[in-house]
Amino acid sequence: MASARKNLIGLPRAELEAWFASFGEKPFRARQLMRWLYERSELRWEAMTNLSLPLRQRLEAEASLDLPTVGVRQQSSDGTVKWSLDVGRAQLIEMVFIPEERRGTLCVSSQVGCAMDCPFCATGRQGFNRNLTAAEIVGQVLLATRELGLVNGASRVTNIVFMGMGEPLANFREVTRACDVLTDDFGFGLSRRRVTVSTSGLVPQIDRLAKVSNVALAISLHAAHDELRDELVPINRKHPIKELLSACWEYASATNSKQITFEYIMLDGINDSPAEARRLVDLLRGHPAKVNLIPFNPVAGTGYNRTPQQRVDAFRKVLMDSGIVTVTRRPRGDDIDAACGQLAGSLDNLVRVPMSEKTMHTVNRV
Repeated sequence: MASARKNLIGLPRAELEAWFASFGEKPFRARQLMRWLYERSELRWEAMTNLSLPLRQRLEAEASLDLPTVGVRQQSSDGTVKWSLDVGRAQLIEMVFIPEERRGTLCVSSQVGCAMDCPFCATGRQGFNRNLTAAEIVGQVLLATRELGLVNGASRVTNIVFMGMGEPLANFREVTRACDVLTDDFGFGLSRRRVTVSTSGLVPQIDRLAKVSNVALAISLHAAHDELRDELVPINRKHPIKELLSACWEYASATNSKQITFEYIMLDGINDSPAEARRLVDLLRGHPAKVNLIPFNPVAGTGYNRTPQQRVDAFRKVLMDSGIVTVTRRPRGDDIDAACGQLAGSLDNLVRVPMSEKTMHTVNRV
């Protein structure tokens, strides 16, 4: 159970400095604490020996360092690790670590559930309960770092992607606060290009993100024309493709991004024809774009099927021949339901949010 004391995990440096200053401590105390937390993964006050004993005693009384509680940890045959994390009130979220030879990618959740209602996604089919706090988001990263251990003195987590449960930009304030900690030199110290925020297409928030953070941006596109995308990604009814892409190119320019990543899930007989590939080329050619083709991972009750590999390869060839950088993502962790689109967690006391015009207006005000 979470403590009633103030949880200091996930506080951006400026907020943590202000908190220490509120009871007469110098700003450098915040930096010392951040180094203990994020460089050394240390949670024990008594181990923080460069903090004075009276200060440690006060921190023990007034603050906490609470991480999400691990419900279940599973490991795939390919080395992928999935955690189900208890965030209180019978709510479970999921987090996934994908190990590769030269990088380790941690996929974190930003909400308990999701209101975007994409019909092929396990999270969207469950509904929405609440936003996660920056403490709960950064807590996922710290927990994974502690559980996975170090390799040659460095964290196995080299990249963070906000591609777990939830729509990150519908939780704008807490996600951007978490990004501050992830990229702070006194936090996890990650390059901004190693932190990727994915969105289904909340255009006003993309514009805001460019003003407060220049992390990498990924778009869950999945279709190259509005009629189909309205069906697959319902927020498209509010912010159609032309408006979305305009925001993407402006984001790339404002943040000096080399490219925007476009996620495209391959659905058999739905969006995988050569004609759809050519439509996608027309949208992206000449712009700073990279396409990730994602094999559909089975989700019970969706009615969708995975595109055969031969057709995926043909789709990719159309894009590559047109000069668009294209990668086919290899499914990871699908034997433990940890692959893209499969994260569901366990949600109770759901707030069912249909994707009506009112809902989309509300989401865009967050």
